[in-house]
Amino acid sequence: MKKKNYSIHPSVYFIITALLIAYFFPREGKFRYQFYEGKPWRYGLLTAPSDFPIYKTEAEVQAERDSALTKFEPYYRLDATVESLEIDKLRNDYREKLKNRATSAYMQYIESSLQKLYRSGIVSTQDMEALKKDKYPQINLLENNIAHPHHSSDLFTVRTAYEFIIDNCPAHLKKPILQSCDINNYLTENVSYDQAMSEKVKEDILNSVPLANGMVQAGERIVDRGEIIDNHTYNVLRSLKIVHETKSGGTQRQNIILGGQFVLVFGLIFCLWLYLWSFRPKILHNRKSALFLILCVLVSCILTELCATYSLFNVYILPFAIVPIVIRTFFDSRTALFTHIVIALICSLMVPFPHEFLLLQIVAGMVVTFSLKDLYERSQLFRCAFLIFMSYTLCYISLVIYQEADFKKINWLMTLYFGINFILLMFTYILVYMLEKAFGYVSSITLVELSNINTPLLKKLSETSPGTFQHSLQVSILASGAASAVGANTQLVRTGAMYHDIGKMANPAFFTENQGSVNPHNQLSYDQSAQIIINHVHDGVKIAEKAMLPTAIIDFIRTHHGRGKAKYFYFSFKNQFPDKEIDEELFTYPGPNPFSKETAILMMADAVEAASRSLKEHTEESIRQLVEKIVEGQIADGLMKNTPLTFKDVETIKSVFVEKLKIMYHTRISYPDLKK
Repeated sequence: MKKKNYSIHPSVYFIITALLIAYFFPREGKFRYQFYEGKPWRYGLLTAPSDFPIYKTEAEVQAERDSALTKFEPYYRLDATVESLEIDKLRNDYREKLKNRATSAYMQYIESSLQKLYRSGIVSTQDMEALKKDKYPQINLLENNIAHPHHSSDLFTVRTAYEFIIDNCPAHLKKPILQSCDINNYLTENVSYDQAMSEKVKEDILNSVPLANGMVQAGERIVDRGEIIDNHTYNVLRSLKIVHETKSGGTQRQNIILGGQFVLVFGLIFCLWLYLWSFRPKILHNRKSALFLILCVLVSCILTELCATYSLFNVYILPFAIVPIVIRTFFDSRTALFTHIVIALICSLMVPFPHEFLLLQIVAGMVVTFSLKDLYERSQLFRCAFLIFMSYTLCYISLVIYQEADFKKINWLMTLYFGINFILLMFTYILVYMLEKAFGYVSSITLVELSNINTPLLKKLSETSPGTFQHSLQVSILASGAASAVGANTQLVRTGAMYHDIGKMANPAFFTENQGSVNPHNQLSYDQSAQIIINHVHDGVKIAEKAMLPTAIIDFIRTHHGRGKAKYFYFSFKNQFPDKEIDEELFTYPGPNPFSKETAILMMADAVEAASRSLKEHTEESIRQLVEKIVEGQIADGLMKNTPLTFKDVETIKSVFVEKLKIMYHTRISYPDLKK
């Protein structure tokens, strides 16, 4: 039973991305105008849409609140029952045990002192320290829910109350006898801090400070184009912005804002989809590539949204230019720039200074496009990062000078943000490598590095199979020339050609180009020889996978013979045993057939170059006939049916092969000997 395919269409990724970006979008309705004190108003006439107050600044409100709080007096509550309880306790103790220690005169003094102390108030040590710390000269003492002003200096703690009784002892009383009466047993706090009442009164004082100091009537003129924004106008505009953002609340209004955000974001994402649909359908219809592009957009926008909503750090620290760099590395400059512009447009809706942000990001995207026009070395990424840093810095300084006409207005801290951005861009080198592994891409930089003949695998090929290595070089020349002529990936074909025959290293002597005077096939049957020749594809894949070569390169190894036959041994077998039934699979390569322009070009170049060595004469006519025979034979065998090559492309490729082979086999003139 055939298993159903539930894979998601790539276009769905774009819709999901638009929904996610809109969902995380900052919710407040943004004020449409930007304004700065001391600068001209850049818009038309602005009038008040409705009545609104002129709000004081936070500093002004805080100053007035601080001033109002200087009159605040904390509230304490007096517990009148403590005094009567402690005096009753003293009288009982005197009758039971203190009568033997002191006379009634001592008791009368202690009782009168306690009455005086409890009426002044005894507080805890913590409350006394708090009063001294906050320097409250006076408090409000609540007795029976009636507040009376009371001096803080009149309050006692248990310790100071005890000292007061001892120190103020009359001359006719003896202190040792007084101390033996255990006065501490009758000293208890009777005044406590009333936090609820104090906080309520403090809140009332703070709320009594007005937040506004005037009103603007509906229709009242605020400012007109070209007018310098003075302090009063600035406060009016600031107040209008506060009112506007406050009114943005409410479920219904939030839903409207969310709808507008989604339409904007979806429109920009749809523009990216249209670009891919119109000019890069191959990327759009490749799920992996479409997902990669949409993740670039989503991650950039989500990071910007988090930065703008929570003010985590300056938005210019985010390395937006990484996106066009990696897209250029894996795809092309036009796609990189278009994607970067879409990201910049979406993110400009979130940042505080959209015009400045948009200018700097678009310039950075263009710098990436120009500096990475021909990407063939990783060092170009570092140069590109430095050029982006310079473009950010120069554009920002130029913009400030244009707007402010004053060098003192330049915020040099911005260069630090650009410097951090530059450092983060340096990690693009590592990011490209990680993305290659994650998405199976192969960058042109990697291809250039792999095609270096000093790489361990190619060096081993040149040592163990010098003939195969020379053949691979010749094939790379033919294939790259043809790829360039038909608009295929030249560097990919060139690198694939260098590795397509690495499987021959397993049994180099069984291949003609590596043989000496002895041919080991003479000792084998035709089907055995065919199997050894065919196995170089399997061996090549194993060697490539062990060396961790990219999948795109391994595809050349698998497809460079397609499902073709080892024709020399196949025809020899049929000629020798015409009546014997033959197992076709024993002489057929495992395939698959080529499926791209690049793999098809390599198949043709490989066969043409190998066959050209058998020509007795390398004339233009013989070369052209050979190329026609080989290429048309491959087409007739159905090896090219899965490739996107057109008839025109095939003719162009054949012409390139003829010209390249003519140059390769062009004989040099013989040099004359010097006559004696």
